[in-house]
Amino acid sequence: MNKVLLLGANSDISRAMAEQIAESGKDLVLAARKGHELEPMQKDLQIRFGVNVTLRDFDASQVSAHRDWVNALPDGIDTAVIVFGYLGDQEKALVEWQEAEKIIMSNYTGAVSIGSALADYFIRQGKGMIVGISSVAGERGRGSNFYYGSAKAGFSTWLSGLRNSLYAKGIHVMTVKPGFMDTKMTAGLDLPPALTSSPEKAAKQILRGISKKKNVIYVSPIWAIIMLVIKLIPEGIFKRMKL
Repeated sequence: MNKVLLLGANSDISRAMAEQIAESGKDLVLAARKGHELEPMQKDLQIRFGVNVTLRDFDASQVSAHRDWVNALPDGIDTAVIVFGYLGDQEKALVEWQEAEKIIMSNYTGAVSIGSALADYFIRQGKGMIVGISSVAGERGRGSNFYYGSAKAGFSTWLSGLRNSLYAKGIHVMTVKPGFMDTKMTAGLDLPPALTSSPEKAAKQILRGISKKKNVIYVSPIWAIIMLVIKLIPEGIFKRMKL
């Protein structure tokens, strides 16, 4: 990595990644819906680590503007991380399409739109890496979060196909599947401590995966086993479980 783009840079995972990337001496482009809110972080990273940090406004829902947005990026970006997402309210999504649409837009449509533009950017550049933060929730539809899970399932499949498509062009695509995360998005949820990772741990695992050009990583390896067990449960039993 020489210069890294973080999309959804106001998230807890992005902030932890930005700190670790800057500490390693790499420049950053931080993008969020309200980019100016990142100015304190920008100044802090620049002063402490002597790196160049650029801010950009970015709205995942403005898909028609994504191509022009990518074309206006500064030169030299070689790694782009799609971090943004929206857990949403499952019960509200069942009765209000606007909530369901927001979940789908944030976790699938917007991510695929900007990811497609970035893929074209890296193809023209002749090198690059795209990292997508998906979720273990996409590995099997569960009654508690199937809007979010289905969007992440679609995103994981898209990343897999993109990885296959861009391999011959020398561009790598990595899928990240966090399990439970202690972040603003999960605040108020009763999460089991033994299965919950901090943003700092997630950032460390993601950056390690980038350095090794992994295809798919779980932030905590135990989740690969958990999801394998969940996928093996027969549907007749699974639909009776409150998961």
